[in-house]
Amino acid sequence: MQSNFDIYVYVNVNYYQSMNKSFSIAELAQEFGITNRTIRFYESEGMLAPLREGQRRIYRPRDRVRLKLILRGKRLGLSLQEIREIIDLYDAAKGESGQLNLLLDKIEARREDLENKRRDIDATLSDLDDVAEKCRARLDEINAGVILEAKGGVG
Repeated sequence: MQSNFDIYVYVNVNYYQSMNKSFSIAELAQEFGITNRTIRFYESEGMLAPLREGQRRIYRPRDRVRLKLILRGKRLGLSLQEIREIIDLYDAAKGESGQLNLLLDKIEARREDLENKRRDIDATLSDLDDVAEKCRARLDEINAGVILEAKGGVG
């Protein structure tokens, strides 16, 4: 029978091993479906900080998580500055809860922005429908006049 201590040790050993895993730039690029250049860009922006062995970059699990958060933020339409704020909060005293609260605020602001854009797009589509309807009506009038002229009805 397994004791709680055995389970604790097993879980912590696995956690420790996963935290000591390192990744190459090629591994991360392949995992996330992005280019090496993209990863180097985020590094140049100070959002990733891999270790170095000569010219070789060594990414830690922390870098992998940060890259995942960066890409998630980009998918949500957040700016790099907004993503940086969220990621940096994780390291601050407020930790994960502060990060999550800020992310929720950013999501709400982004949602509001997208809803406003949706309303603008809907209004524009409605305007386009109105103009198209008027164009069709005028074309019908013109075509009806041409038919009357051809029959000699307009004099």
